[in-house]
Amino acid sequence: MRGMMPDAAYFDQWYGDMVASPARDAIIIRAMGLPPELQDVGTLTGPGLAEVTEELRLPAGGLLLDVACGRGAYGIEVARRTGARLIGVDFSAVAVEQARSIGARRLPAGRAEFRVGTLLATGLPGGAADGLMCVDAVQFGEPPVAALREFARLLKPGGRLALTCWEAVDPADDRVPPRIKAVHLQRDLPEAGFTDVRVHERPVWREAERVMWEAALAAPGSDPAVRSLQAEGRRSLETFDSLRRVFATATAPGPER
Repeated sequence: MRGMMPDAAYFDQWYGDMVASPARDAIIIRAMGLPPELQDVGTLTGPGLAEVTEELRLPAGGLLLDVACGRGAYGIEVARRTGARLIGVDFSAVAVEQARSIGARRLPAGRAEFRVGTLLATGLPGGAADGLMCVDAVQFGEPPVAALREFARLLKPGGRLALTCWEAVDPADDRVPPRIKAVHLQRDLPEAGFTDVRVHERPVWREAERVMWEAALAAPGSDPAVRSLQAEGRRSLETFDSLRRVFATATAPGPER
């Protein structure tokens, strides 16, 4: 899909295939070192999830936003670990419906809600969230800095942002998709108004991705979701050294908690 920007219909089909594919989730859970009960996941490792949880510094009963939440598993797990309330937003109605079902199973009634929205138009009121997480999706903002400005709008003064993504090792490398070339978190987070910006490379997370892609390619192509994972794995391994894995944290303007 290099050069293409997947739309909501593409992701609706993608998430629809996933719901019937425990084999896909099993491949990812093993490679990412995630708890076996944590289904419906992406490419954030178990230790990475623990880092995101810690860096958000959520108060019990505080409000966590998970923007571009997909099927909701990571945000649900952070809310479960911290006692926070959760609102998840994704532009795929299919993903949102699945997230509602998963949230109802894993969190007490009334602790989570999920709604359709985009990175640039969440439909949520400003200044309400204690923390905001965005896992591997800020590159879909057009441009990514506009998504970061929306995140700043949503957070309370002193609220915390935690996001994971990829950046180009060399922005001049033609193998890097344009949407990844547009990501420059060290530059754009301060421009969006954030303070205390820290962007860390996570090579161990990146190596876990390699293990995942290799495991996917070695697995039987048993269903559409596994075959989709395999196709993504082939593309990713062809250009693997062109991207670096990053984890960024920042604070919304105002007094820190």
